[in-house]
Amino acid sequence: MNAHGEEVEMTVPATAPEPVAPSPALGALSRLIQDALNEGLSYKQLADRSVDAQTGTTVVKQYLNKLVINPPASPPSPAQLRAIAVGLRKTERRVKEAAAQQWLEYEATELAGYDEEVRIIVGHLAGKSKAELRQWRAMIEAAEQAKRED
Repeated sequence: MNAHGEEVEMTVPATAPEPVAPSPALGALSRLIQDALNEGLSYKQLADRSVDAQTGTTVVKQYLNKLVINPPASPPSPAQLRAIAVGLRKTERRVKEAAAQQWLEYEATELAGYDEEVRIIVGHLAGKSKAELRQWRAMIEAAEQAKRED
């Protein structure tokens, strides 16, 4: 209503919506997706090729957008991660490492030349205190010494 009590229709010129910029502190998986976008792929192109071969699970472009702009509290499911890996043309391992880093604050490190058992042990020890690490080291060294003495 205007000052005279008359109804007035207000119009606003139509403009294209402003692009929403991703958060400056993107998580690791969000960065992988954003990198693909920066290389010229669209969310639709990524979604079209994001299909998990094991389950047929797909990922829609809106979900990929959400992962970059406003990531959910929960990470994608394993099937979604496999689908995203296909869409990004990255290894499943790389995408899962990125998800673990983003949602669990877990930093994966590669132990080239070691088998799965060694990687599991190192992963287990990674979160230990200095005192616990000293204990584990002493046990390992004692076991090695006993083998040499036999």
